[in-house]
Amino acid sequence: MTDTTMLWTAVYIVMLAAFTGYVVISRVPAILHTPLMSGSNFIHGIVLVGAMVALGLATTPLEQAIGFVAVILGAANVTGGYVVTERILQMFDRSGKKPGKEA
Repeated sequence: MTDTTMLWTAVYIVMLAAFTGYVVISRVPAILHTPLMSGSNFIHGIVLVGAMVALGLATTPLEQAIGFVAVILGAANVTGGYVVTERILQMFDRSGKKPGKEA
């Protein structure tokens, strides 16, 4: 395979993954979005590790740029997942403390 063919194959796979993800998430009831997101933090971590591996194996500047963006977005995804999980846990805390008030 040539580099151009491999690039277009990768773009095609990303487009299919994005479309599939959108369709699957859009069919989940709104009440389940947050628990599913917090329950899948381990998947976000795997995505981040894959992005770091891809960045480490990148040889051209385009591959390095795409890998860098993937690592940044993956890290933001993992961080956001843990922030949402923490907020959910605070909502169900029975100690009487309100979320955001640590004192």
